[in-house]
Amino acid sequence: METLLLAIFATIFIATLLNIMLKKINISHIVGYIFTGTIISYLFDFNTLKIDSLDLVAEFGIVFLMFSIGLELSFEKIKKMKETLLVNGALQMLLSILFFFLLARFAFEVDSIGAIVIALAFSLSSTAIVLPFLKESKDIYTPYGKKSVGILIFQDLAVIPILLLITFLSYTETGTDVSMSTVIGKTVLALLFIVLFIRFIGDKLVDTLLKFAANTRLDEIFLGAIFAIVLGMAVLMHAIGFTYSLGAFIAGVLIAETKYAMKVESEILSYKDLLLSVFFFSVGTKIDMLFLLSNLHTVFLIFVVVAVVKITVVYGIIKQKSDTNTSMKTAFALAQIGGISFVVFELATTNHLITSEMSKYLYLITFFSLIVTPFVLNNIYTLSSFFEKEFYESDVITPIDKKNHVIIVGFGTLGRAVAKELHAKRIDFIIISDNLQHVLLARRINFLAYFGHLNKRPVMESLKAEESSSIVITVQSEETKVRISEALTAYSKEVHIIVKVDTDEEREYFEKEEGIEFIDSNDELSSRLVELSLKHLR
Repeated sequence: METLLLAIFATIFIATLLNIMLKKINISHIVGYIFTGTIISYLFDFNTLKIDSLDLVAEFGIVFLMFSIGLELSFEKIKKMKETLLVNGALQMLLSILFFFLLARFAFEVDSIGAIVIALAFSLSSTAIVLPFLKESKDIYTPYGKKSVGILIFQDLAVIPILLLITFLSYTETGTDVSMSTVIGKTVLALLFIVLFIRFIGDKLVDTLLKFAANTRLDEIFLGAIFAIVLGMAVLMHAIGFTYSLGAFIAGVLIAETKYAMKVESEILSYKDLLLSVFFFSVGTKIDMLFLLSNLHTVFLIFVVVAVVKITVVYGIIKQKSDTNTSMKTAFALAQIGGISFVVFELATTNHLITSEMSKYLYLITFFSLIVTPFVLNNIYTLSSFFEKEFYESDVITPIDKKNHVIIVGFGTLGRAVAKELHAKRIDFIIISDNLQHVLLARRINFLAYFGHLNKRPVMESLKAEESSSIVITVQSEETKVRISEALTAYSKEVHIIVKVDTDEEREYFEKEEGIEFIDSNDELSSRLVELSLKHLR
């Protein structure tokens, strides 16, 4: 008992200390939890002991990892991004699986079943690391951010058939005479059953249970209902021959389809990272550092090969309809192996689809990939600039040598009119736009224009926003106006912001903000119309 309490204390202390230090250098807390598991496993000799409670912890962690992924999905979200999902996402998965299967089967001489497992796992990227980065950096609104999210959502959807396929593949390893066509057929039928269950039965049952729980107006009852749905669905799926994790994923998707999705997310928000940390801690206990040191060259080589393949595949797909800069950013953002791959490897090892020796390599390659990812994401603009220097993000240019200049945000119809007027009056100005076609147009008429997003601090610094005479925001999107104005006022109190408002809601918002001047387009237009009409009075 004392040893257990000491292990719990050491785990919490080390995890907290590590994540504080890693946060300072912008490394994901996921890496901290994995490192904690590795350290604790050596401190308490978990490596040499078979402890059932650790397996239980790992299973519990996997269940809630899959639930959190499922909760991020809904059919409504899928409909909105159907083009990105069905084209980019499907192509990325299919091509990645094909290339990784061929590499594993023929270059590394892995057996067919093992090669399938590796191909499925390596084709996935890390939603848990990439999505929070995109949200925090506001890159989720950029072209590469939107494309990355679309592919990540498709990968999350692909988790269901992947887990089903591994379940059926395990039959071939238990001596059951099952052909590959039978395995694929069963996977498709099971997938169809799950989709129909979610659409016509499961969502109604879950909605009813959550409705009763919500009507009690007791948070603990509602929270209990959530856990009952997750664990109940996990047990149900396991009872009919699938995995606990698949059941948890389905529970997340079912809840995402209800009107209580937002409430569920807010209720479990404080528990979510804690529950996920359990999974990544359990992953860390399986990391063999001595094995890593003795095979570092092999692990590093395979990691590089995997990254190059993923970058090449994603770049090739995105480049069909996007510029080089956006394509490279998307490729770099999705170059890592996802945390869900740990689940795939765990299931494959348990079902004897891959050997324990192979699983050690695969765990370490994935771990290495997750460690490198934060550094890649934090320098993604610099990396992409090596491939297309002319239209890269403004945060990698040398700061401009200007003062008392006007910064025009956006180069649509209004932005062009403002630029034309300033040019006629010989007033120095710079254009910043997140539309590459607009940047190209501005440069063709010899205006100084950059492709970028002014809500990012490096861009503000490069364009010397604090030394500009004014910043004129001409974009149409209310969300973009608010995001840019908030970022600018947080950056410097000296900036002078001018923005056009189109609705009463926008007007009310900017009236409350200090240091922001606005022009109400309706007032200005009505005044001009009246002025013109008065000219014709008799």
